[in-house]
Amino acid sequence: MSIIRKKTIKTGLILFSGVLILSIVVAFIVIAKTRGRTLIQFDIHQNKKLIRLSNFAEPPQFAIWLQNKETNELKTVFVTHRVAVGDWEGKANVPVALPQWYRLFRGNGKKTDTEVKKSDMVITGATPKDDYFSIRVEVKPESEWVCWIEMNLAGDFNEAFPEFDRASYKEDEFSNGQPALLFKADVKAIENQSYKPLLEAQSIWDNGDVRIEPVNDGITTARDVFDEIKISVIRPKAKLIDKNKIQDM
Repeated sequence: MSIIRKKTIKTGLILFSGVLILSIVVAFIVIAKTRGRTLIQFDIHQNKKLIRLSNFAEPPQFAIWLQNKETNELKTVFVTHRVAVGDWEGKANVPVALPQWYRLFRGNGKKTDTEVKKSDMVITGATPKDDYFSIRVEVKPESEWVCWIEMNLAGDFNEAFPEFDRASYKEDEFSNGQPALLFKADVKAIENQSYKPLLEAQSIWDNGDVRIEPVNDGITTARDVFDEIKISVIRPKAKLIDKNKIQDM
């Protein structure tokens, strides 16, 4: 074997060893970056058939937020853009859409039942139009949270919540239809656990006050606009650079 060939093989082996070592180091770094990190993931399926039955046939407005059981801190995970910025075609705000979220995060000049610390919002976005919606937020491992989802589909009138009430001669000014619904789940951030939020209450905006009431028997289609909601506790996927990392909570 010639000296040149030996040197070529030796150089190749050195380069291969270097690449192998680098790959192992990178893999170790990537795996290490996910250790001790926990995400809460929300997966929602929207029932488009029911949405199309509403007067506007537009997807619902909704908000997702967390309440820390230990500190009582509130944190918005996601809220649709129109609600977040008050983009209501000439109206500054329409708190009747998501009364409870509006009360907690926008305020109505009155103290809430419990004084809470409210962190900045994580993500706002356009009203999701796809069947499935998914979002994640990073939390401390084993921390405990109350997960809230408030949803309202405009124009979903029915017999109990008509567009015009002939008995009282009152019109639904904001075309709210059936009131906003609140879904709730108690979550502990332990990896591989999953939870199904339950329909907890309805929220009513009443001249500056918010009433949280048991779900009215007159609520029909609104119950199933979100016909599947799942909350999962997972570990982040291993990535060398995580551009979408959400701040710890």
